[in-house]
Amino acid sequence: MTDQTEGTVPKIRFKGYDAPWVPKKLGQIYAERNERGNDSLPILSVSIHSGISTGELSNEALGKKVRRSKDKSLYKHVRSGDLVLNMMRAWQGALGVAKTEGMVSPAYLTATPDDTVYPLFMDCGLRRPQVVAQMNKLSYGVTDFRKRLYWDSFVRVQFAAPSVPEQQKIASYFSDLDSMIALHQRKHEKLLVLRSVMLQKMFPQPGSAVPEVRFANFTSPWDSVPLGKLGQPYAGLFGKTKEDFGCGDARFVTYMGVFSNAISGPADTEAIGVDRSQNEVKTGDVMFTISSETPEEVGMSSVWSGGEANVYLNSFCFGFRPLASLRSEFMAYVLRASAFRSRVRVLAQGISRYNISKAKVMNIPIGVPTEEEQERIGMYFCALDGLIAKHATQVQKLRQIKSACLEAMFV
Repeated sequence: MTDQTEGTVPKIRFKGYDAPWVPKKLGQIYAERNERGNDSLPILSVSIHSGISTGELSNEALGKKVRRSKDKSLYKHVRSGDLVLNMMRAWQGALGVAKTEGMVSPAYLTATPDDTVYPLFMDCGLRRPQVVAQMNKLSYGVTDFRKRLYWDSFVRVQFAAPSVPEQQKIASYFSDLDSMIALHQRKHEKLLVLRSVMLQKMFPQPGSAVPEVRFANFTSPWDSVPLGKLGQPYAGLFGKTKEDFGCGDARFVTYMGVFSNAISGPADTEAIGVDRSQNEVKTGDVMFTISSETPEEVGMSSVWSGGEANVYLNSFCFGFRPLASLRSEFMAYVLRASAFRSRVRVLAQGISRYNISKAKVMNIPIGVPTEEEQERIGMYFCALDGLIAKHATQVQKLRQIKSACLEAMFV
């Protein structure tokens, strides 16, 4: 790739291409298609986030219940390469190029391109923020959620394109990038499923003294001990006003720092003033959220990995200092395992917001194996979370690369 000057050429382009890009209106590239579909074709969907689907999606895949008319005679026929726009959401980027034959809602605009553009190049280019911003300006309605992009406005959208061979080169690059993103995303999702399964199988279920899955050479039953006999609870911050937060030489662990992480650290804190009357959080302490909007999310735990002085706990959580015989990494996961979480959920009380009693949490029994088995379990889940974080980071980096390239490789 080479750098180019600004104007009718992109900042970055492939070697061997130096001709200026030709600006046009979309009405010069696309012709409206209004063909009727038929029952043999799948109904395709258009998403703000992922463009047009490659097949008919279930309500589960869509994440919502979609009411589709039994009479499919009004649905529009689309062919591979056609552009499809949701008139009501085009201003948010709900558009895409069809990669398979199908039919779409009669509320969508459908258009077929001429031979001056490569469809997959248009799929990349038209979904960029700069083009969507044009569609937003050209859409009209009483409010945002009543905005529509009609055909007479769509044809006025400006778009510049190079020769078809260069379009194909660019489209191939973004296709490869999307494949890499999808690969890491799939690995990330599979690891999350594995984690969820292992959190169920590697810890004893209620009524059992041994887990379903365990490491070789460990055969002894686990002890069942109420949490309150395994350490000492303590309160979070008290006596503070909003003026006390955001400055000072001490830190406090935030609610989301506890909620979102099995193991938390300094990155999950915010500033506050030093106060010797507060309980300090020490390495290996467990922190529990006290309230949440749903019973499934109440009582989430996190183990503190930091070793800094003057670290406190937010007032919407309580702390727990476990016995020295309990391995920190094991505690991080046994308290997020399904056996413990199921017992926490039944303690949640409330209507619009759910709370738990610290005293009742202390009465919940947990399974405790030997220190050696605790260490093996903790190491396994730490390694698994490391892999999950690695693929999540890779997805994020690749998406950032894609965003930067969409900015630099188009006019």
